[in-house]
Formats: sequence, C-alpha cells, structure tokens
Amino acid sequence: MKQAKLIINPEYKIGEIDRRLFGSFIEHLGRAVYGGIFEPDHPCADEDGLRRDVIDLVRELDVPIVRYPGGNFVSGYNWEDGVGPLELRPKRLELAWNSTETNEFGTNEFMKWCQKANTAPMMAVNLGTRGADEARNLVEYCNHAGGTYWSDLRRSHGYQQPHKVKLWCLGNEMDGPWQMGHKNAVEYGLLANAAGKLMKLTDNSIETVICGSSNSGMKTFGEWEATTLDIAWDNVDYVSLHTYYGNGDKNIEDFLARSCDMDEFIKGVVATCDYVRAKKKSKKRINLSFDEWNVWYHSFGADYEKWSKAPHILEDVYDFADVLVVGLMLNTLLKHCDRVKIACLAQLVNVIAPIMTEDNGKAWRQTIFYPFMYASKYGRGSVLQGVFTSDCHDTRSYTDVTDLDCSAILSENGEEITIFAINRTLSEDGLLSVKLENFKGFMPIEHIAISGYDLATVNTVTAQPVAPHSEALPEIDGELLTVKTAPLSWNMIRLKKASAN
Repeated sequence: MKQAKLIINPEYKIGEIDRRLFGSFIEHLGRAVYGGIFEPDHPCADEDGLRRDVIDLVRELDVPIVRYPGGNFVSGYNWEDGVGPLELRPKRLELAWNSTETNEFGTNEFMKWCQKANTAPMMAVNLGTRGADEARNLVEYCNHAGGTYWSDLRRSHGYQQPHKVKLWCLGNEMDGPWQMGHKNAVEYGLLANAAGKLMKLTDNSIETVICGSSNSGMKTFGEWEATTLDIAWDNVDYVSLHTYYGNGDKNIEDFLARSCDMDEFIKGVVATCDYVRAKKKSKKRINLSFDEWNVWYHSFGADYEKWSKAPHILEDVYDFADVLVVGLMLNTLLKHCDRVKIACLAQLVNVIAPIMTEDNGKAWRQTIFYPFMYASKYGRGSVLQGVFTSDCHDTRSYTDVTDLDCSAILSENGEEITIFAINRTLSEDGLLSVKLENFKGFMPIEHIAISGYDLATVNTVTAQPVAPHSEALPEIDGELLTVKTAPLSWNMIRLKKASAN
C-alpha cells in the first residue's frame, strides 16, 4: 500500500482562491456555439435560441467566467459583424478552422447567454488582423453607458444598459506561427501596450490579460514573457498561459504525471513576471491567467467538409484516464492560487469539453465533468499550505512523481475542509494520513470517489457509466484522519466543524 502524509493548519495558507479559477471557454469553433449553446430549432431552445438543457449543465458546473469568442478564431474576427440586425450580418470565411461563420451569434447574444448561465464574460479582442482602435471601440460598445457613437450603436441594437465587461484578453496566442497576424515579441508587446492603454482610457475599471506563451515548449518561452511584459507592464494585469496534455503514445504513467509539467510551467512564468517587476523596481504584481487548459488528443486529424457551418471537429470523447489527469491539473491550479487567479477549462461544450450535445438531441456529462464540478463547487476559500510527503515513482519523462497528489481547502467561513486526492498508481491502494493541527471538532462528512473503471471507459449519449459514488467515511482519531484510496482513483473528502449549523 502506498503511503502519503499531509499536515495542515488553518494558520498556514497558500492564498485565497479567486472564484475565476473555475472559468471556461467558448470559441466560434466546431459546434461550441452553433449546436452547442445556441440552437434555435432545438426542442429545449428558449426565446433567444439558447439551449436550456446546456444552460442547466453549465449552472451545475458553477462556471464564474467564460472566455469568448476565441481562441484562434478571434485573430481574424470583425466584432462588428456579430452585432445589429441579423439580416444585415455577413457570412464570412473563417480561416482559423476552415469553416463558414454566419454571425448569427455575436457579442450581445453571448452577453444574454452569460446572464442566463449565471456566469460573466471574459472578452478577447482581435490583435491579429486588427488593432488598438478596434479594441477600444469594442470596449466602448460594451461598457460605456451612452451618448457616444459606439455606446449609442449598442443601444440602437436593443441593449440600453452597458454590459460592464471587466476582463479583457489582448489577443490570443500571438507567439504562435499558426496565428493569423502572428507577431514577434516586440511587435506584439508594442501593440498590446497600445491596445491596453486605449482600452483602459475608455474604461479604467477593466483588467487586461497579455498573451504569454502558447505552451512551455515554445522556443521563445520565457523570452517572450520577459519582452512583452517589459514593454506593456503599465497597461496589463495578467499574463496568459495555455497548455493541453495528451496520451497519444499510450504511456499511462507518463500521462498521469503531466501535471508535473504544468507545475513547472507556472513556476517559470511566475519567475519571469517577478524578474520584470524587479527590473522595473515596480510595486505592481502581475498574476497569471491560465485561460486554456485541458486534456486534448482523442480528436486530432478529424475530417470535415471545408467551409461548412459548425462542423463536428475536436469533439474529444473523454475516458476515465482523463478524469484523473483533469483532477491532477485542477490540484495544480489550486496549489498555485496565490498567483493563478484566472483559469479557463477549454472548452465548455462539444469542443474538447465536459458537456456534449447531439444536434436536435440530448446533452450529457462527459467523464471530466465531475472533477471540474466538484472543484468548482467546493474549491472556494483558501488553499492550505500543507506539509506533504508521499511515496514516489519515476516515469519515462518525469522523476520523483508522487504516488498520491492532494490539495486541501478551508472554506470561506472556516468551518469546512475539502481534500482532493488522486491516487495515480496503477495497481496499489493508497493510504493518506492527514494531521489536522488546530482543527478541533472537525469530522468527516463525505467521501466521494471516481474509481474502479477501465481506463478507456467513456460516457456517451446512451450510457454514462463513469460517475462519482460515495465511499465509507474515513477514520478519524483525534487529530489524525486516515483516508484509503483505490488505485487509479479521484477522491474528494469533506470535513465539517461539529459545532457548525
């Protein structure tokens, strides 16, 4: 049996969890929008053409922000195409994903969807084929009350009140050669600085996210962040990170260790941000927006008709192995909550997503829906700075990988503890011993697990076998909590102060 030990104390915290850590992402890509959140002819569609069954599942996930409209899509997008009377909106060739964009769904429809889904918008501006002027115009259209050209145009479109969008991405993955309007670090830094400045002059309450490296494997990683931040420091608040992990070579132990790479990626970006801060002798601290992350590999190379509308592309069908990796990635984000303030699971519906739909049919929960849902629901409060030790193993790409991985969260009211624990060993049970220092009166109230499935087991429209189940409550003896975990298992253990109502 593999052994792990955790010591936690309410006085020792990594930091407060920003609720935006559990955000997601909707891009005009495949069926994320058309056939995903928007399908006017669907039996569940409301008066605005929005699928109510999907909205219900998004509410279940409790997603606080959703990034929109891209993604690679935004680097060729004219936002003006997606506002105003439907009959006047142009159809465009969408070059990022080789499809046709009808512009039936745009900025105002997205804002309306956000209200119904109990979430907030995180808007991205096009800094690929367009620039600072178009970006500040969009801020004025969305956020200014009235009395100017762009704000009055919004009002003429039927939206009298401003949308009050607070969070803005300055383009998308501009370091990537695949990106429309790709720029080098100096070119992008100058443009991001100009756009951020104009956008904040238009509305000084907004926050901006500068594009960091598309992944840690980029040749310019580190240098890109240092250069762009050095140029645009005064007009940005966060730097973005993106990463996806796969198991294309079927090495499961390596796959289950991918969160080690995510951890190092975060540390590297934090170090670069702090280097620029020291160099500038600045009191300002740049935090991180991990605004694209997920497992993604099942759907590479899918064929579809070029220039079709909303083709079935990148529709990963997630399996049980992906549950464990998503859980491990969530733990990594939580353990960096002092600097990672925003994160977006990419994406939300149909496209590498926890929610899947049929055209004119059902919506259902993919396997990865569950670890994200529980983290979003119970990962609120403060992450505790625990002292953690575990038996370890090596994989092909990583050394000293802990057999068990865990995070511990103290609720906002200080009366509940939630522990997320993943046993990533292939065949051995795990025993997690948790010493509860100065947590008098806390008792276990729930142990939820996802375990016991073949790694390739998936959920489909007709059957959803992978789901959480209740386990026997862990044993507690004074300050010592003992949790047994099955091999290849995701676990959530909750404790509550006995005197709490």
